[in-house]
Amino acid sequence: MKSRMAASLAAIVLVLAACSSSATPMPTTAPATATPTSMATATAASATTTTAPVNLTIYGAASLKAALAKAQTAYSAANPGATLTISTDSSTALETKIEQGAPVDVFLSADTANPQKLVDKGLAAGSVTKFAGNLLTVIVPTANPAGIKTPADIAKSGVKVIAAGDTVPITKYANQLVANLAKQPGYPADFVSEYTANIVSKQDNVAAVVAQIELGEGDAGIVYVTDAKTSTKVATIAVPAAANVPATYSGVVVKASANPAAAQAFLAWFAGPDGQAILASFGFLPAP
Repeated sequence: MKSRMAASLAAIVLVLAACSSSATPMPTTAPATATPTSMATATAASATTTTAPVNLTIYGAASLKAALAKAQTAYSAANPGATLTISTDSSTALETKIEQGAPVDVFLSADTANPQKLVDKGLAAGSVTKFAGNLLTVIVPTANPAGIKTPADIAKSGVKVIAAGDTVPITKYANQLVANLAKQPGYPADFVSEYTANIVSKQDNVAAVVAQIELGEGDAGIVYVTDAKTSTKVATIAVPAAANVPATYSGVVVKASANPAAAQAFLAWFAGPDGQAILASFGFLPAP
């Protein structure tokens, strides 16, 4: 009897030991949590990938209006956070506004003289950057009521010529073209004076010259090749290559810019491959 009781107690002990060894052990350490140091590091890493917004004001020659509209979209897409505000007019008028304190970051001119004025007066940050070239052409309304066939015809009696103001860059180029044409075979000796006598109005900029010809307010005008290409309401009269006048476009960063680094980056972009591709699509030539 005693042996049977001892065997039973041994069996009970074995069962209890097995139950105890199969129990799931409790964790001895708490799960890892983010420390203030690791959170700060993550925040700093996130900040380095964020582009601070910047708004640049760009003053551009009237003949750059279409190209700058395309550049505005392309630059903002390539540089998230960058916004361009574009204003176009005669280069001379824009240069004057900058001298008077207009809040501008970059000035893009249809010549080199106006940006150089800002450099000479200490109003530019850095030197002048040349970014494009252009040529001249004669435009007439598509109906061509005056029957103009060659540039020589713009000096004929009764032809109404639309020009730009005396200080506008296109006028300097146009006057040089007229002087060059006067030296070509078949052109009358009084070509320059007759052309000048035919000018019936002087516009604020080259875009206004094109607009007047489109409206039929004049019979002819001398503009940049690129301006003629942007209009479907004018026809062009070819200019002899030997007489044509190359125009050089250039720009500067305005010294008073609130964002000089961003302004310089845009000017470099516009003068670089991406900007050149946009300019070429509108008929501009590489800078000399």
